[in-house]
Amino acid sequence: MALTPTERKQLRKDCTLVVSGFAPMSAGDDFRQLAQWCEAQGVEHDIYGDGPLVEGFEHKVAALLGQAAAVFMPSGIMAQLAALRIWAEAAGLPRFGMHPTSHLALHEEEAYTALMQLHGVPVGDRLRPLVADDLAACRQPLACLLVELPIREAGGQLPSWEELQALKAAAQARGLPLHMDGARLWECGPFYGRPYAEIAAGFDSVYVSLYKGIGGLAGAVLAGSEDFVAQSRRWRRRMGGTLVHLSPMVASAAMRLDERLALMPALAACAGTLAAGLEGFSSLRVNPRHPPTNMFHLHIDAPADAALALRDLVAAETGCWLFERARPSEVPGWSVSELTIGDRLLATGPARAIAAFAQLDGALRA
Repeated sequence: MALTPTERKQLRKDCTLVVSGFAPMSAGDDFRQLAQWCEAQGVEHDIYGDGPLVEGFEHKVAALLGQAAAVFMPSGIMAQLAALRIWAEAAGLPRFGMHPTSHLALHEEEAYTALMQLHGVPVGDRLRPLVADDLAACRQPLACLLVELPIREAGGQLPSWEELQALKAAAQARGLPLHMDGARLWECGPFYGRPYAEIAAGFDSVYVSLYKGIGGLAGAVLAGSEDFVAQSRRWRRRMGGTLVHLSPMVASAAMRLDERLALMPALAACAGTLAAGLEGFSSLRVNPRHPPTNMFHLHIDAPADAALALRDLVAAETGCWLFERARPSEVPGWSVSELTIGDRLLATGPARAIAAFAQLDGALRA
């Protein structure tokens, strides 16, 4: 019999290894660490975004991305809506291109239409990253093309460096601005082996998250030219994002940024080792087979409810929580879950997790 939500929550809490994600901090511990960092750095509150902390952090991220300027945004949704509206106004065309599995298409309640009166055109194949041929096949005039690095809904896939450069060249030849959905751009550095500024070169605007990989409380940064960022600040105020104090969110990202960026190569390597260790299990499939970042999708030969029940059984027997949610996959009878490797698995190494996955594989085959 399946566990109740309360029972599952307790079982997960009792596990001594949670494979996916970073170790959470309690609100009290998080706030104490933030207060200590602010005191050590002599941080003072900003006033509506004006002040050394916020302005200095914006300059730092802009430099990391090789952009002229940057602005902090309370959320990635706000950042990307602002970017799309700016490019649409510049082109005089309320239409933009995006990957079929873009966050805007799947997780934002059609905000680009409801709030910005924009039309999103799917470009490319939902099972792989955008490439130059996809842009060539799109005959509709576009104000800009949104490119997600990596493609989360396809398991964190990335285009090769050559494919990425070809896409940039194709957009430039067409006179089409490129906007990067870089919610997980920080995780891409090890795969490309190049500075973030070089990865972002050729993009006319870049959004990066400050909580997904960095571990900040919330927020994002939107970067681009001086004029683009000035317009973004105006849109931030219009959408209610210029709060009286942005410092809590900015400080929580600023104190972790360098440390988390330094971890990315090790996290990607750990994900690769885990993925390789799952190759021999007939009831499990990893996508992509060789993860370019610290995330991948795990496909499981069982319906979602059965997969979750067997995960619970393995957790009770091994103390290892293998994955979080599961949903039906495109293959009937299979399900899929997302794994993101953080400091927890990095600290223990993947051997114990692989052994627990072996137990899951045996249960699935039985």
